[in-house]
Amino acid sequence: MSVAIITGASRGLGLALATGLADAGWELVMDARGAADLAAATSQLRGGHVVGLPGDVTDAAHRRALVEAAARLGGLDLLVNNAGILGPSPQPPLADYPLDALRDVYEVNVVAPLGLIQLALPQLRSRRGAVVSVTSDAAVEAYPGWGGYGSAKAAIEQVSRVLAAEEPDLRVWWVDPGDLRTRMHQEAFPGEDISDRPLPDTVVPAFHRLLAGAPPSGRIRLADLPVEAAR
Repeated sequence: MSVAIITGASRGLGLALATGLADAGWELVMDARGAADLAAATSQLRGGHVVGLPGDVTDAAHRRALVEAAARLGGLDLLVNNAGILGPSPQPPLADYPLDALRDVYEVNVVAPLGLIQLALPQLRSRRGAVVSVTSDAAVEAYPGWGGYGSAKAAIEQVSRVLAAEEPDLRVWWVDPGDLRTRMHQEAFPGEDISDRPLPDTVVPAFHRLLAGAPPSGRIRLADLPVEAAR
């Protein structure tokens, strides 16, 4: 049985990916900061065994608990670093970006994922597993107002590149899911109508294609992965 950790899994993309993996029979360790939301999310999943551990990925003890839970399920095959924060909303230009907020953005979006990777590596190495870090086009494009979040995503992409070079037996993917109709995306555009963005579950087939095809480590845009049309 395959085992995955998915962070930030109580809603949005994290919950969509968890649902897709659970439906495929994976055993899951899911985390989110809100205990009630996480319990509601895990209760709706069917398939493999699901463990929900509420907590903050910036907490080292919580990260250890996630990895230990995966070990109890038999060992980790896939780590999905999905948890993240946008930062101030509306997003300020770099000239006015509050540095304390920037530190928080980097702590959640860069430092915490690396901390979880470090703890997970022994299990991932033994099972020749995979690491997915969710990124954004803001990591590679210069959008005004996106300097904090975008630079943090650029940092986790570089962490992923170096990890891929250092761990050639693993698959390391930094995955851009595209613009989705999520709470975080709404926070980025306060007061605007984002109903034209696709829902998170629309990218799940492409995520399955990624896992099944297991391409070499690298940057992946889910929109570029071919999926079979529904019959």
